[in-house]
Amino acid sequence: MQIVDFRITRFQFARDRVIGDSQVRADDVHVAALELIGPDGTTGLGFVQALFFPQPDEAEMVRLFRSEVWPWLEGQQSGALAHRVTRPRGGNARRLTLPFDEALQQAVWDLFAKSLGQPLWKLLGARKDKVRAYASGLDFHLPDDEFQNLFARAADEGFTAFKIKVGHPEIERDIHRLDLLKQAVGAGATVMIDANEAWSPKQTVRNLDLMRQAGHDIFWMEDPIQRNDFEGLRLLRQTAGPTLINSGEYLDVSGKRALIEAGGADMLNVHGHVTDVMRIGWLAAEKSVPVTLGNSFLEIGVNMALALPEVEWLEYSYQNFDHLVEESYHMENGYIHGRDVPGHGLVLSEAARRDWHRPTLLERSELGAAPPQVRLSGGR
Repeated sequence: MQIVDFRITRFQFARDRVIGDSQVRADDVHVAALELIGPDGTTGLGFVQALFFPQPDEAEMVRLFRSEVWPWLEGQQSGALAHRVTRPRGGNARRLTLPFDEALQQAVWDLFAKSLGQPLWKLLGARKDKVRAYASGLDFHLPDDEFQNLFARAADEGFTAFKIKVGHPEIERDIHRLDLLKQAVGAGATVMIDANEAWSPKQTVRNLDLMRQAGHDIFWMEDPIQRNDFEGLRLLRQTAGPTLINSGEYLDVSGKRALIEAGGADMLNVHGHVTDVMRIGWLAAEKSVPVTLGNSFLEIGVNMALALPEVEWLEYSYQNFDHLVEESYHMENGYIHGRDVPGHGLVLSEAARRDWHRPTLLERSELGAAPPQVRLSGGR
């Protein structure tokens, strides 16, 4: 389907809890919906998210998009763009002023799948319709009681796997949180930890040993050390015993390829860039490296998770975004399902466009209360 127009709708609202890890925290949501429009009014939807800093006013976002992106989109066929391979050269090898890249891939593939009347996950080659999800708290800054309540709720809703944030300067605090998690969800759960590059390789070995001595079996460690320390990651794979090393989150496609070739990942972590995820997923499959789907906006990554081989996990992190779309992906008993409708399955809510549209930047004090969470665990 040809792309003839676009629309950007800016949103800004308070989160229902602080999220973050050992390096960062965020209290607010800064996101815009990008809609690419076909001749018959069909739209492809993507999300432009900035985690830590507000987006500029909507008019400025539109100006930048029209200047930097629209010239190579206007009049193009969505399917051609989805499959096009280009080689960045010279001044074209640069970042866009705003983080449009992920939203563009989502919107182009959504429009392409709709033009064929296919659910995106089926168009990408899926042979299953659900994938197991793990409950992720983004919980580093939560008080102990809120931490426990969040994970107890997840266990009540059918989750059996849980990931917590670690990387505190005092390892005793990380072990304390693991103790609290076990109290909240029970013994025998699958437990993952994410240090967000807080440790050195030797610190990681020591900390993992201390966690095991405290009675905690860790299924995987995510990004324990710096992303480009491929030698250190390879060393950890050799010394971590049954604990898997999940890495690659912070690397682009070229970096993920280098990580795989260096043997630095038991599992490769990817997110919501549809084209990039599929391309690196093909290489990971060739090298027999399982892929995990980390956080993607409103779990849009389920489409790639269902399509790639050996993907067993998708991250679900209890963020109050569901009011932005007409219907979220269905979740039940710890599994998330692809939607059997054309496109990736998410449609921007007209109520959200009316009630939560924020065309100009607001101060924190002007945001008011966080929007209510529409669902408990994705429509269960």
